[in-house]
Amino acid sequence: MDVLVLIDKLDDLVHNAKAVPLTDQVRIDREEIYEILDQMRATIPEEIKQARWIVKERQEMLAEAKRECDRLLGEAREQATREASQTEIVKLAERQAQDILEDARRQARETRLEMEDWADSILSTLEVNLDKFLGAVKRGRERLHERSQETVVAGVGAPGSDNEEPPY
Repeated sequence: MDVLVLIDKLDDLVHNAKAVPLTDQVRIDREEIYEILDQMRATIPEEIKQARWIVKERQEMLAEAKRECDRLLGEAREQATREASQTEIVKLAERQAQDILEDARRQARETRLEMEDWADSILSTLEVNLDKFLGAVKRGRERLHERSQETVVAGVGAPGSDNEEPPY
């Protein structure tokens, strides 16, 4: 039986008790009170056991909830760390890719400038050689032209020079 019900019975017993004339006291059946008190003594330990069991169950549930919360927080931290790590890896890879591209562009620019310098050097040498060849060709033509003039001048006054071929 519930302790509160027993307390209510005790209260009803006192409340409905017969008053002793000319006093503030009441008459209560002692046996009824002892019976209710015995029931209370029997009920209280059981209710205390139940209350302790409920408190224990509540504590276990709270402990389990705390463990689950800690586990979830740990997983969330690990996930955040992994994602942060992945983000850092991506940023590092992007920086490295950017560095590689800049280095490749710099090398390409340097190579292009070196090739342009080399080509300019070759063309300059070719120009000098062509100028020399052109000068040699001009001198050769001039000599040839001078010889031709000498032959014409020498052949005009010589006998039988009409049919003769110039000696070259």
